Amino acid sequence: MSAVAGYLVVQYVTGGTGGPDCKVVSGKGDGATYEFTPEQAVNAATITAVGTARELPERAVTIALATALQESALRNIDYGDRDSLGLFQQRPSQGWGTPKEIMDPAYAAEKFYEHLEEVPGYTRLPLTVAAQKVQRSGFPQAYAKHEPDAALLAAALTGRSAATLTCAGRPAATPPAGADAVRAALARDFGRDALEPAGAEVGGTPSPSPSVSPSVSASVDASAGVVRVPVTDVEGAGSGARGWQLAHWAVANASELHIKRVSYAGREWTAGNTDSQWRPTDGKNASGSGRGAEVVTITTKP
Repeated sequence: MSAVAGYLVVQYVTGGTGGPDCKVVSGKGDGATYEFTPEQAVNAATITAVGTARELPERAVTIALATALQESALRNIDYGDRDSLGLFQQRPSQGWGTPKEIMDPAYAAEKFYEHLEEVPGYTRLPLTVAAQKVQRSGFPQAYAKHEPDAALLAAALTGRSAATLTCAGRPAATPPAGADAVRAALARDFGRDALEPAGAEVGGTPSPSPSVSPSVSASVDASAGVVRVPVTDVEGAGSGARGWQLAHWAVANASELHIKRVSYAGREWTAGNTDSQWRPTDGKNASGSGRGAEVVTITTKP
């Protein structure tokens, strides 16, 4: 496996069509930032969600994101070296799956993590070594240069670093599908096996619905275009980290799913805001704890 040269390098450097609309900043206050496109944001959020659904550590997510940055610039491309495809440039001829399966970002991420988990002590290995043991690339040192950006993304998208990911939220050129599409996307990325089969309400009527973890269930007000995800502690992460993971996931998917507002822990992100900041909603609970920190509210465009 190897990264695709030429066109793909240009797309990575420029941010692709339309340029970067998303940005992640360091939660350490060291000024580190990474800018990327909505397409890249959706794929990064999917890779992260699949990893946390498997209860893998943040280091695993960082390795996966750095690998996808090198192999495809976090784009789900349908070409590559020989028969390589998708986010991780996986090859059907090498047993990674069918072309259709590999082009499914959630499937591709699952396969990457399956192989990564087979690497003894991968969390203690240098990133480039761990990635290479999975990918067997012709350019094994190339993954290392993406580690700083991958680490920033992982910290935000796992929820460890609060209110650090923003996007402009310009709607994609697709018809808005409403709150039900958000709920379906949550199930797609976080995995139906980890979802409760019932408990959501659509327009006030109980109906089968996925939730985001065994301790989180989503409710949908279809008429208002609102998805509310109650957040409780999940093994290995407090409610704050899980809540910020869901909130950042929603912002990353804002363009694709026509999300106009995300609220959590006393802070709110609004699409089209000129500086795309997380702003206090009431001047309280902005630290990610206390009342107001238990529900992620996702509002879609009408």
